[in-house]
Amino acid sequence: MSMDGKGETAADADPVRAYAGPVAHRRIKRIKLALFLSAMAACLSVSLIGGIAYAILNLFGNATGFGMFDPSRASLMGGVSAGFQMAAFNFIVFFFTVPAAWIALGLSIGRLPHRGISARRAYIRWGAIWGAVLVGGTTFGFGLFGGPMMAAGALVSGAAVGALAGAGCGLLFLAIVRPEAQLRDVDVSMF
Repeated sequence: MSMDGKGETAADADPVRAYAGPVAHRRIKRIKLALFLSAMAACLSVSLIGGIAYAILNLFGNATGFGMFDPSRASLMGGVSAGFQMAAFNFIVFFFTVPAAWIALGLSIGRLPHRGISARRAYIRWGAIWGAVLVGGTTFGFGLFGGPMMAAGALVSGAAVGALAGAGCGLLFLAIVRPEAQLRDVDVSMF
């Protein structure tokens, strides 16, 4: 006899739920690997994006004859050029940037799978936000040595480079961890 008076128990009605119900503390795999590779990719992609943007800006400045893209000028466009140049040399200080990116990504997108979030937008958004904050903040700080206009230009260009690189790192993290597949799988192990 059952407890609900209908002749079958709750375990008989839904054998999957009775045996392999949702796990409260699910272990998500490959997060540390994904964070490390994403931090390394962030350092490399910031350097590549910054270098390419600086080269394009420099070619455009030389082709048109405008001197406003000169990083030694304390202007807004000089700050943009200096921000791209600082981002291009990001790989030189990789021993600072990789751990900083690892910590920032670990405290943002590294926690999303444990909360059951598997939407692609969240990973791209938080990767872009933290990329813009880290790279834009660094270039803004160094741009202050040239004055407020140069700092503003460096902030804009550094934040743009960081947002692009961070969005890519969010996608890389999502591809490695695959939280949707890990959260959907039901644990049916008996031992």
